[in-house]
Amino acid sequence: MQFANHSINLSEPRIMGILNVTPDSFSDGGQHTSIQHAVQHALKMVEQGATFIDIGGESTRPGAKEVALQEELDRTIPVIEAISANSDCVISIDTSKAQVMTEAVNAGAGLINDVRALREPGALAAAANANVPVCLMHMLGQPRTMQSNPQYDDVLADVSQFLLERIDACKSAGIDKSSILLDPGYGFGKSLEHNYALVKYLPDIMALGLPVLVGMSRKSMIGKLLDRNVDERLAGSIALATIVAQMGAHIIRVHDVQETADAVNIVKMLNKM
Repeated sequence: MQFANHSINLSEPRIMGILNVTPDSFSDGGQHTSIQHAVQHALKMVEQGATFIDIGGESTRPGAKEVALQEELDRTIPVIEAISANSDCVISIDTSKAQVMTEAVNAGAGLINDVRALREPGALAAAANANVPVCLMHMLGQPRTMQSNPQYDDVLADVSQFLLERIDACKSAGIDKSSILLDPGYGFGKSLEHNYALVKYLPDIMALGLPVLVGMSRKSMIGKLLDRNVDERLAGSIALATIVAQMGAHIIRVHDVQETADAVNIVKMLNKM
């Protein structure tokens, strides 16, 4: 798949390192708010095995407050420019705002990663004009309320139907199907059982025929099951990353790049035999 100037082979699992330039993200909020620290962390993740660096300027954790447009631009664009000048990785912009998408791609981003699946005003047109791949994620409700008793008739069927509808919306807006990735949206309006059902049936999401991005690193689906705090969820995160890599997930979005890369490299070795 072509990500701006980068051609990436997705026939084997790739790792996306998380870089939140926010004060309030659930796991690493406040750690990378200066440009220097953000760039240093990005370069470290690339050295550890990340192909993609996903930059987010607005927390989407449950209960998170909305961030004003200019504030999100101020947080993300200088970091994208600095990383682009210092690394050859693929930069992903984690945003739902049309103007942030446009300015991020102009600054060097090669992927738009939208938890709202391009449903905000102007997002579809901005993504189409940007001419880079987009990742469409399923989310039930909005971040502030999404974990308030989420309900589905059939979580796999409902998530699949939503993603198919968003694929059609993208195609109608002029976005080629070959430039679309899918994300089931673990932790975004799902109960513990919903999340693990979507792990078990991930091959059914992959059967929709598009590359799949998976993000479960340090999430509450690990903490609630294992009774672990955020800083105690590495083993659970690695276990899930290994499982989805074996299933054939194309991009695995994580905080702990080096440990995940070790696990994924073992899966790659086995797949070659």
